Amino acid sequence: MEKMEIERFPILRVTEQGRNETEDIVTKETPLTIILNNRELVTLLCSPTNLKYLAMGFLFSEGLLKSKDEIKNIIADDRRGVVRVETEKNKELTGELLFKPLIASSGGRKASFYRVSDIQDAAKVESQIAIAPHEVFALVNEFQHRSRVFKATGGVHSAALCDTGGILVFSEDIGRHNAIDKVFGECILTDIPTDNRVIITSGRVSSDILLKVAKRKIPILISKSAPTDLGVRLADDLGITLIGFVRGKRMNVYTNRWRVVTQKHE
Repeated sequence: MEKMEIERFPILRVTEQGRNETEDIVTKETPLTIILNNRELVTLLCSPTNLKYLAMGFLFSEGLLKSKDEIKNIIADDRRGVVRVETEKNKELTGELLFKPLIASSGGRKASFYRVSDIQDAAKVESQIAIAPHEVFALVNEFQHRSRVFKATGGVHSAALCDTGGILVFSEDIGRHNAIDKVFGECILTDIPTDNRVIITSGRVSSDILLKVAKRKIPILISKSAPTDLGVRLADDLGITLIGFVRGKRMNVYTNRWRVVTQKHE
């Protein structure tokens, strides 16, 4: 765990037995401003690590970039919290994109670019991948043990790209959307395929999370937490197997349950 991810504060700890002066470890939060072709696009509140990956994941998730080949240059200033992205063809930001929203670290997307048309344009994920229950439980167990900052602070979300045998890419952030975008940004910039893979998140599965996953053509989404009603409906419509409330040796399979099999055929 890097020092830049946490900070120590003196606290008064109070219990039924009494009180004592001690210290607590708290996760850090920083603003990240993404500048696309010299125009300030958005400011995200996030953890101060892997800012380039977060910027890339956000731009692709929001549909502002379609291919890695569009990118001409990326300059990340971690100290100032700025990532500048220049494209080969100067993208014109018009209409509802011509503002600089501040997106809360909780993952709220009221000021984001999520629109009804995003749902209408989303393509169904076609994949015959299957996963056994014991593989789900093993992945989530590995996932929980990888979360160093959460263990220290309890203040971050985690996300991971996996195959059925283990974790391939892992990220943590104070925002559940940011953690997923960091995973996808790393995959895009380092050419890690996401087709026929599994994504795990520690957070609530809402409709915008489903859209992020669908855009990367990921057929299985696993969460330790709960889905929303629209999240379940979208997962069903988009061909994604949605698994929630994975705790110990139990889980809820909400949609496209045919991918969860008792025996796998090689």
